[in-house]
Amino acid sequence: MTQRYCSLPRQSAPSYAPGLTAKRLSALLSGRRMWINGTVLHYYFFDAEDGSDDTSVIPVPGTGELRRMPWAGAKEQQDVVRECFREWQELGIGLRFAEVGDRREAELRIGFQPGDGSWSAVGRDALSAGLDERTMNLGWDLTAPGGHGTALHEIGHALGLLHEHQSPFSGFHWDDEAVYAELAGPPNFWGRERTYDNVLRKLDPSEVNGSVWDPQSIMQYPFAPGLILEPEQYRGGLHPPGTLSPADKECALRWYPPRGPVEPAGLAPFRSAPLRLAPGGQADFTIEPPETRTYTVGAFGEGDRVVVIFEERDGEPRFLAGHDDGGTPHDATLKVRLVKDRRYFVRVRLYSAWGSGETAVMCW
Repeated sequence: MTQRYCSLPRQSAPSYAPGLTAKRLSALLSGRRMWINGTVLHYYFFDAEDGSDDTSVIPVPGTGELRRMPWAGAKEQQDVVRECFREWQELGIGLRFAEVGDRREAELRIGFQPGDGSWSAVGRDALSAGLDERTMNLGWDLTAPGGHGTALHEIGHALGLLHEHQSPFSGFHWDDEAVYAELAGPPNFWGRERTYDNVLRKLDPSEVNGSVWDPQSIMQYPFAPGLILEPEQYRGGLHPPGTLSPADKECALRWYPPRGPVEPAGLAPFRSAPLRLAPGGQADFTIEPPETRTYTVGAFGEGDRVVVIFEERDGEPRFLAGHDDGGTPHDATLKVRLVKDRRYFVRVRLYSAWGSGETAVMCW
């Protein structure tokens, strides 16, 4: 039987101003979906509390009506996903995962609708989904052979990783029509557009998970004989093990390096703090506001940055607001209401910098 495949939603092409240098574009493409390191990603399972024992109830926009969707998953399905979150976590990455019982508190909202395939929003794209929408679906039995690998794969997308077989470094020469025919049949029933988007389309070199193709990656699909014409050794098929490869682990740790116990520097109102960052680097600060009011937090200078503000709640950072100024001539500034006697974290990641001026962050 043909392999079931992850079916990512069509990825929107980024729109940047003309005239950006190749180096700047490369930095923007590589990091635009990645989370700020130190983020706690809260995940939520649609479950019986959202409807009956096997459905979720959500409002239909603009109608006031409720719609039942079979998004709830049995405990044994959820447990596979929990185990896979732990497996990624135990690599020692700087992100953390925490399960929550309220979908309004979750960046990742997971459903188990049969017949809707398995897919996930990629990285920070999850933030654009409505609070009543899934950011991930797991559409077949995860306790069956291969199910563990499916959950690891979809969490890889949630971390910001894309499909390894779409790497321009793979050297694949496909039998295109054979691929279209294979994916048009059971159990996938894909049209040509979906097959092209998820298999045949080559990614930009800046978007892929590394500069060398990894046939063992958890993000690599298996393929039956006759679909790959070159490299010749894969004409008989390609069969990754369905586990995290050494290159997967290296990639995750490169984007999300372990975080030590060092206390971030304090950011005092009306005092700028320099950002002495190399491309891809990150600086962390805390704010303990002296009064409750609306503050502006901004990063300045000739650079492309992501600025994110978290509020400490129950001992962990909760996402409050963020801004990405990448590819624009504007600085990343945020207006947020901060409350006296609460603690906030400001995290800044640099895509790239240019010019001779120094970049800095300030709160006022």
